[in-house]
Amino acid sequence: MEAYTGFAYVFYEYIDKNPYEVWCEYLVGLLKEQGIVKEMTIADLGCGTGTVTQLLTEAGYDCVGIDNSSDMLTIATEKMYENECQIIYSLQDMREFELPYETDAMVSIADSMNYITSKDDITKVFKCVKAGLKQGGVFIFDLKTIHFFKDILADNTYAENRDVSAFIWDNFYDEETRNNEYDLAVFIQNEDGSFDRFEENHFQHGFTQEEVLSAAEAAGLKVEAVYDAFTKEPPKEDSERLYYILRK
Repeated sequence: MEAYTGFAYVFYEYIDKNPYEVWCEYLVGLLKEQGIVKEMTIADLGCGTGTVTQLLTEAGYDCVGIDNSSDMLTIATEKMYENECQIIYSLQDMREFELPYETDAMVSIADSMNYITSKDDITKVFKCVKAGLKQGGVFIFDLKTIHFFKDILADNTYAENRDVSAFIWDNFYDEETRNNEYDLAVFIQNEDGSFDRFEENHFQHGFTQEEVLSAAEAAGLKVEAVYDAFTKEPPKEDSERLYYILRK
């Protein structure tokens, strides 16, 4: 895999090593419970480098991946060819995406929905989801909680150093806006031993359950369930991530 600059490179080299297979096993279980079985169509919103999309394809689903980062989709496409699978990737914003056909389900896991930073915008996402789903189709997504941003990430600094790259991640959480800011400095080594530095700034948002459920209702979607992540238990005060299941 060739070097990619900025956040896409950091994501692929450092962050894209999460236990996605375990996460997808849980996700597929939820999909099956909602009647979404093999050979049905799924759109993966905020698909990033396509790890979840590929795992869903391997589980037997016909998948489309949507992301607003061309760098991420470049990596996703290379991974698709390396793994010899068939996935359609589309460069679109989740707040205003369109699909060429209605899908049986949509998913968005691994924090992608936290990049939506206002109730108005998450309502826009839900309206696009409703427009793109078949009648009776489901949307399953996760959201990191306010507790996670406020009490775990908080105002901390994270860093990692490797042979040919390194990054420094400064984290700031604003309790008033409930926005979590990531300041990233990425250092990538060139062939001559010098380093290029890239800086990026990212924001994620902590939604209350009431805001999410109200936005879903405004978009005309029915709430089927809200779970403490990777369980079938209701949300708790110390839940770090929640899974939502909405139906058209």
